[in-house]
Amino acid sequence: MGTPLQNRATELLRQSVGDPQATFRPGQLEAIEHLLERRSPLLVVQRTGWGKSNVYFIAAKLLREQQAGPTLIISPLLALMRNQIAAAARAGVRAVRVTSEETNRDDWGRIRDDLLADRVDVLLVSPERLGNEEFVRTMLRPVAARIGLLVVDEAHCISDWGHDFRPDYRRITRILQSLPPSVRVLATTATANDRVVADLQSQLGASLTVQRGKLARASLQLQNISLPGEITRLAWLAHTLPKLPGSGVIYTLTIRDARTVAAWLHENGIDAEPYWGGLDEESGQPGLRERLETRLLRNELKALVATTALGMGFDKPDLAFVIHYQLPGSVVHYYQQVGRAGRALPDAFAVLLGGGGDSDITDHFIETAFPSRELVERILARLDAASEGLTLGELQIKLNAPRGRLDHALKLLSLESPAPLLKLDNRWKRTVAPLAPAFWGRVERLTELRKREQTRMLEYLHARSCLMQFLARELDEHDAPPCGRCAVCRGEPLLAGQFPPTLAERAAQFLQRTHHPIRPRKLWPKDAFSAYQFTGKVSDSLRTETGRVLAIWGDAGWGELVRAGKYSAAARFDDRLVAAVVEMVREWNPRPQPAWVTCVPSLNHTTLVAEFAGRLARALTLPFHPVLRKVRATPPQKEMQNSFQQAHNLDGVFTVTPGVDFTRPVLLVDDMVDSGWTFAVCAALLRQAGSGPVFPVALAQTSKTDET
Repeated sequence: MGTPLQNRATELLRQSVGDPQATFRPGQLEAIEHLLERRSPLLVVQRTGWGKSNVYFIAAKLLREQQAGPTLIISPLLALMRNQIAAAARAGVRAVRVTSEETNRDDWGRIRDDLLADRVDVLLVSPERLGNEEFVRTMLRPVAARIGLLVVDEAHCISDWGHDFRPDYRRITRILQSLPPSVRVLATTATANDRVVADLQSQLGASLTVQRGKLARASLQLQNISLPGEITRLAWLAHTLPKLPGSGVIYTLTIRDARTVAAWLHENGIDAEPYWGGLDEESGQPGLRERLETRLLRNELKALVATTALGMGFDKPDLAFVIHYQLPGSVVHYYQQVGRAGRALPDAFAVLLGGGGDSDITDHFIETAFPSRELVERILARLDAASEGLTLGELQIKLNAPRGRLDHALKLLSLESPAPLLKLDNRWKRTVAPLAPAFWGRVERLTELRKREQTRMLEYLHARSCLMQFLARELDEHDAPPCGRCAVCRGEPLLAGQFPPTLAERAAQFLQRTHHPIRPRKLWPKDAFSAYQFTGKVSDSLRTETGRVLAIWGDAGWGELVRAGKYSAAARFDDRLVAAVVEMVREWNPRPQPAWVTCVPSLNHTTLVAEFAGRLARALTLPFHPVLRKVRATPPQKEMQNSFQQAHNLDGVFTVTPGVDFTRPVLLVDDMVDSGWTFAVCAALLRQAGSGPVFPVALAQTSKTDET
């Protein structure tokens, strides 16, 4: 017999997991007792699947039974929150979440009322909510004095040194300072090495108690397979997945790759769906992400092809495999993601596909992780000159920088102490505080760390000693023994790296006919078009139709051939690209059917696109009329880095020459498309001149990556 607390905790555990014989794993009960009896902050570093959520939900329930206030859980991912809500219900805990999801917003009023009336045991929020003035004012402040437990899930995100540092997590330390000293604090993570633990101790207090467990996962069977390119990886997936038991996750670095891989698997009769952070918004289907997660949980899908949006905390105990289509940025990222697999299975596969140009993508992520010194100085100078402050939109007008990068820079700077700027009523204002030189020292150190992490990932790919031991040591578990289960320990592949050559040929053909949509722009950037007077919503009468792009710049398929033509001495695209676009247009079959062809003009390469468009028109047996004229030179569109700059760079640049029967639908051809503003402006001018519907066609999309 245990103590009353131990007995009640065990009763709640068995209720939660649905097993009348269940017992706590080593460390779980000790963590619960610490929170109930000792009150000092606790950091739990335990492997994925250990059961950290059982600790905080049972602790929350026990505290409520002692008349404590609600537990506040700060959780980074929507998928993680949804799993936590389900886990809380099993433990008899009344849990609610406040997120930015459209399907959740309608519940905010009811959640606030229940919270204020003390009808909520657990409130889950994202760290971004802590920066929302309305949430802090209407929900957090009214209950702050009676919060029983604060849980920081995936606490490595607080640390600069963590593999997934998130600026909004920095707000947590400020929230802690505003809460009563009696509030219990639990921080949990599976991925904190010694450096991260030391950083967390400095932020959460010297009294922080650290509980560390063994990180090796006995069920995981690790294997690395070197496949240098997109074609070979697609062929391997199509050949291997049908042979794997159960269902799993395939991780990609970009949204574009998630779509491509899922489409290829579908073509091969494998039930897979793409998954990324903005899926609901882009698809126009609120709740689609949640429905896909549910289908995977029920084994109704063979795989979700996902970005890291399906990363930390997604809990499917019988997930049978995790495959990485490309190298993650760090070994710790990799450990975090493969930890989704095999939690309740004796065996699960974790396979890394690597080689080729994977580092190009992670290089891009490293380069954009922190703002440049030049951008920060320009932001501060603009704010110095604006006594009333500037909105993010106004900064886009004044600075040629991507919106996301501006937003990220503002957030990082606002979390400095003292902060050189702050946000008031949606406007960013300069404070009297200078930016401390230590900021740049930290940026340099962390950039170098990310590069070292990338190097270690490459070393892991080619490791000749135990792979699980390599992962554990990267997390500073230096006494981890060899696992005896990975491909290196066994001395033979767990899964064959070969596939039929015919499958690679089919993959190459698939990539050549994988066409990408060019979506219409829907809103003219404010004040971007003083000459054209385009403003507000792009009306149906001026908007492009959805177009098509043949390839991604430089990718397998047609991308390399487009690059070769763009920079060829002959300034001419290969005839094979004409044939490919003809096939694309016929397969696409736009309606109403285009009756003529025109093109976007250039003053730098006067014949390149026009000559290609002419050949395309002849191949389609349509007339070619180069009716658009460029009347003045402009900086290249690729140098314009946000929507305002991209649109404003085109204001007054093009005119339309009359004399053609414009009333019929038209194909509008260009070699490259990135933002789509060139197509939007040219199409609007054509429509104003009386043309029929305008269908954009481009040879290549030039954006390097679409992040998660």
